[in-house]
Amino acid sequence: MTADTSGRGKRVLLSASLLAGVLGSIHAFSVFLEPLETQFQASRGMVSLTYSMALAALTLAVLSGHRVFALLPPGRLVVAICAVAAAGAVVAAFAPTLPVVWLGYSLLFGGANGFGYGFGLQIAAQANPGREGFAMGMVTAAYGAGAAVSPALLSWAVDTGGMRAAMLGLAMAIAAVAPVSGVLIARSGVAFQAAIGTRRVRLPGWPVALLWLGYGAGAAAGLMAIGHAAGIAGSAGLAGMRWLAPVVIAVCNMCGSFSGGWLSDRMAPGRLLAGLPMVSAACLVTLASASEIGLALLCLGGIGFTYGAIIAAYPAAIAKRFGPVESARAYGRVFTAWGLAGLGAPWLAGVLYDRTGGYVLALLAAALLALVSTLAAVALLRRATH
Repeated sequence: MTADTSGRGKRVLLSASLLAGVLGSIHAFSVFLEPLETQFQASRGMVSLTYSMALAALTLAVLSGHRVFALLPPGRLVVAICAVAAAGAVVAAFAPTLPVVWLGYSLLFGGANGFGYGFGLQIAAQANPGREGFAMGMVTAAYGAGAAVSPALLSWAVDTGGMRAAMLGLAMAIAAVAPVSGVLIARSGVAFQAAIGTRRVRLPGWPVALLWLGYGAGAAAGLMAIGHAAGIAGSAGLAGMRWLAPVVIAVCNMCGSFSGGWLSDRMAPGRLLAGLPMVSAACLVTLASASEIGLALLCLGGIGFTYGAIIAAYPAAIAKRFGPVESARAYGRVFTAWGLAGLGAPWLAGVLYDRTGGYVLALLAAALLALVSTLAAVALLRRATH
């Protein structure tokens, strides 16, 4: 794809960002923890599985996305993704049992979320050659912005009309974005570039393995805190404003995503991937012993920032290493580590909370995972220089 001279790259970026913004609400799930516990008389661990399974469905969609992104014109694909996501929210709104919530929210909404997020990242990078890091960072930042705006709105909806009102409101927001995002990308005239037949090359094993380990461990560290942000803040004395913690994390996540993408165009990816989880580990250890609300929010913000930077820096590094065509396939494989983290980390944090009555052990485990991410990035950097 040649350099953009007609502004179509900007239109694609705007379309992908709008789509990512509304889908980013999936990371505001922690505001649903207590309402779902009350509605279905379920444990924290069982309710946490809703988020974990949604992230697992999201991962499978990203992994297989490169096979389907080119099957429909981009505009129609965006509308189809939004239709499935909205349908999932509606199913969850009228769910009589927790497993039906899993069907609607976790499977349908989570799966559509993965297709939308993965497609937005790849098409934005393809439409903005030479600025892949910036483009991917913007889409990831928009995803974080959706997570920043939605907690207060969803919390208000839950307090006003219960889970049904919140889920129906989410469905209406997705339906409103669908035609705008679809028309923007359709009018840009771009088409998704897919690897076809013999053009595919074998992806090298060791870089993918190290990227997989680093991405998964770094993401798990962040997701253990993000998935329980409201509960962690409540343990620090902020129970009366449970929505504030996910908002702080999401705002910092958004800033980190933009910064991670921007930095990926300007410095060696290995150094960036090694440094970010070290900062996350420091924040997690401090948070484990924090007793003041201000310090807890500061640490949650640091975790959100580094998580956002990590999830923007990794796809940008992959795009630069494997090229615009093969990067979708490589990223799909590496992203399975994020899915494993999404499936296990929030659930593990919930189980540790149930057994200990607090989040200290979960936060220390997350810090250890962040250090594993740093070691994987250091190994990747050393292998690249030899």
